[in-house]
Amino acid sequence: MLQYKAMNVPEQISITGDSAASIAASVEAAIGTGELGAGDPLPTVRDLADRLGVSPATVAAAYRRLGGRGLVAGAGRRGTRVSHRPPLFLRVLEDVPAGVRNLADGNPDPKLLPDLKAALKRFVAGPAMYGDRVNLPELLEIAHSAFADDGIDPSHLAVVAGALDGIEKVLASELRPGDRVAVEDPGFPRALDLLGALGLVPEPVPVDDRGPNPEGLSRALRGGARAFFLTPRAHNPTGVVIDPERAEELSARLRPHPDVLLIEDDHAGEAAGAPCTTLSAGRERWAMVRTVSKTLGPDLRLAVMAGDQATIARVEGRQLLGMGWVSHLLQGIVVGLLKDPATPALLRRAERTYARRRGALVAALSERGIPVAARSGLNVWIPVPDERAAAAALMKEGWAVARGEPFRVRAEPGIRVTTATLEASEAEEFASALVRSINPRYVRTYTA
Repeated sequence: MLQYKAMNVPEQISITGDSAASIAASVEAAIGTGELGAGDPLPTVRDLADRLGVSPATVAAAYRRLGGRGLVAGAGRRGTRVSHRPPLFLRVLEDVPAGVRNLADGNPDPKLLPDLKAALKRFVAGPAMYGDRVNLPELLEIAHSAFADDGIDPSHLAVVAGALDGIEKVLASELRPGDRVAVEDPGFPRALDLLGALGLVPEPVPVDDRGPNPEGLSRALRGGARAFFLTPRAHNPTGVVIDPERAEELSARLRPHPDVLLIEDDHAGEAAGAPCTTLSAGRERWAMVRTVSKTLGPDLRLAVMAGDQATIARVEGRQLLGMGWVSHLLQGIVVGLLKDPATPALLRRAERTYARRRGALVAALSERGIPVAARSGLNVWIPVPDERAAAAALMKEGWAVARGEPFRVRAEPGIRVTTATLEASEAEEFASALVRSINPRYVRTYTA
């Protein structure tokens, strides 16, 4: 076992090997066992080469392999370090015991979604064949109008297999391992995990009750961020909305950086219960993705992305090299549902119901001296002094919530509560259970 003491490298790391492949595998194993944790430095190339009796080029090649897989990232003068979220393990929700109310899963209310079994019979046409048009013109027409209505340039559109599929294609096309990305903190865990898998480094931007903090964005840009990823409404996990004034403040911070790629994730769509305010106007490099997961159902793995011509062309190019196109069966169902005369009423009902349920919990918490910022979407973020203890205490009282660790980079602890199915009559009961689960001193800080 090799011992390292320089550069604050952990003293006991089992790194072995005489080739780039074996050295990379050894580092990966150390990360997997916890010997190397997120942010830990690796030995310098020369130091490790000397100790293993190999050439520096061999160690450098091993580090490149690890970086290409998102396990490590270069940190300038700070050397090479384990990625903030190395993509070794699939992040899954814990099982919720029988009899416990599930407010942890982030799902929409199934009762507020259309009947997909009926849609399969009504809207599915014949399958697409090689050489057919990649995207259904009817879907592009609907998306064109929806984007334009929100002041988003719909000149260039792509159909992708869900929001994260589109985001992954944009990031992989535009950035390289080691590049830094400004991200909301707290933010969506799967997006943060995706950065790690691509070898990208998150630059956290604090989120307040109006969205990403402008000064936090400026710090990330000064830190070398080459992209800015944000959610304009229904932010997961906080439920905050970017209003026009905050959007202009953020745009002003971005203007001196025309090469920074802007990525907006409007994942909730009409279910957000708030208008969509974009930062894309005048940007040279940008993309906004809208999925139907919250409005029509998570199993419809389909989203439409708008963006500048080059970005959309690169997304479509990467797609042609892989899956080729999003199934016309899915596209046909989405078109049929969106054109169905019954759908607008269903969407309005869902929007009102989600707003009422979210508002009931916000009000119940406020009455107990715990203000939260949620004004849209399906989730509420509640700061707590000890998220593990709070989640465990709530579980004992019959409530399952999501602990905050997966959502945070540097943000303070919290829990995420999904309000999609939380009836107003339950909000008071949950809020009381929450107060019992946390330190009374914490509650007093909000009532002083």
